[in-house]
Amino acid sequence: MVSTHPTEVQHTGSQYLPQKHNPTENISPNQELLPLTAKVNTHDCLEIGGCDVTTLVQQFGSPLYILDEETLRSACRQYRDAFKQYYQGESQVLYASKAWNCLAVCAIAASEGLGIDVVSGGELYTALNAGVSPDKIYLHGNNKSQSELVLAIESGVTIVVDNWQELHNLVELTQNSQPIRIMLRLTPGIECHTHEYIRTGHLDSKFGFDPNELDEVFTFVSKQPSLNCVGLHAHIGSQIFELQPHRDLAAVMVQWFRDTAKYGLNLTELNIGGGLGIRYTESDDPPSIEDWVKIICEVLQETCAAESLPLPRLLCEPGRSLIATACVTAYTIGATKVVPEIRTYLSVDGGMSDNPRPITYQSVYRAIVANKMSASVTETVTVAGKHCESGDILIKNAQLPKTEPGDILVVMGTGAYNYSMASNYNRLPRLAAVVVSNGEANLILQRETYQDLIRQDCLPERLKKSEV
Repeated sequence: MVSTHPTEVQHTGSQYLPQKHNPTENISPNQELLPLTAKVNTHDCLEIGGCDVTTLVQQFGSPLYILDEETLRSACRQYRDAFKQYYQGESQVLYASKAWNCLAVCAIAASEGLGIDVVSGGELYTALNAGVSPDKIYLHGNNKSQSELVLAIESGVTIVVDNWQELHNLVELTQNSQPIRIMLRLTPGIECHTHEYIRTGHLDSKFGFDPNELDEVFTFVSKQPSLNCVGLHAHIGSQIFELQPHRDLAAVMVQWFRDTAKYGLNLTELNIGGGLGIRYTESDDPPSIEDWVKIICEVLQETCAAESLPLPRLLCEPGRSLIATACVTAYTIGATKVVPEIRTYLSVDGGMSDNPRPITYQSVYRAIVANKMSASVTETVTVAGKHCESGDILIKNAQLPKTEPGDILVVMGTGAYNYSMASNYNRLPRLAAVVVSNGEANLILQRETYQDLIRQDCLPERLKKSEV
């Protein structure tokens, strides 16, 4: 892939804007730092989805998640259309909703023809209430509870089975029911260069059946009339820039697919997971959505042809590469602390409770000042959150123009695993979120209140203060 941005330090916030070099160019959102609709308006302020970010903060409060609908829809369409272009068989793109699961996001993905990948009863319940058809919902998880399995069975979704305990639980739960659709998650043993915590394809993983026990697994499943095994699933990790691991995965899965015929299993689906990375910084260079899809389709078709196999229904489950770049988080700048000859701390009104990725994964982000887009970068600061935690640092060595209290700091690429991993640490209410499109902003998540924080608290009578 040819980089669409210079790799040197950016001199103004304006230089982070998406670059379209010709009218017919299809920009891959995962290769951008800001949403596709981002621009600078006549007030020198950042505008997303036709809405001034500073005005959004005034209207909906700070901090604030801002989701650009066009960027999310564009990513959905690029995945969907690329599979139609490069794959000769049937395909289905699933949104891995653990990246950001809420009613509005599920509804947008479903309206673009995507199914939904869920990993809990809560995510399943949300997808169903967003109007997603059960036949387009796939339930994952390495330790599904009995109640989650019952909800999945009653809802008619496909269950991606992860281990022996789950297989036995399903057989027990479906003894007197119609056959249910399942897939089997297998561990492919493929390494990729990503963070240790988000590698899921290597053999030492909590996910999936080990390749050495496939004979036993296939034999068992083939003898269960209540389990309609329709396919295989594997996933090799997240935030991946390499294409070769996905080539290897597709080839391995076709071989497993071929072998299941010996057990009388009539499989029709292969799910090759997701994992395509995004650009968080200027030096990140992920493949485009189209390139990722193209290589998987080519390898799968070549391998199936070599094995004389009909093409399976091909599924994939991107999450981060669909939603991350579509969202930014807007903060209000507060106090500054200068430690002479060491660093300057610039504090904002959020932090690790709305974005735990820096403290959890040492993730790196870029930021701009939304109300000073053309101002030259003159300062190197450390953006600190407001939590009572020394490690609550959002960005080290951020390059920014001179700032003042009240300026609006925008952190880019916060659509994936920010809201979904958010907490009430220090009893901070969780943020509001808006979706913006064509100059209109709609609330999709209400800001929590202090009353919300104590809503589930219980104070026993004996602990209530009584007069002496």
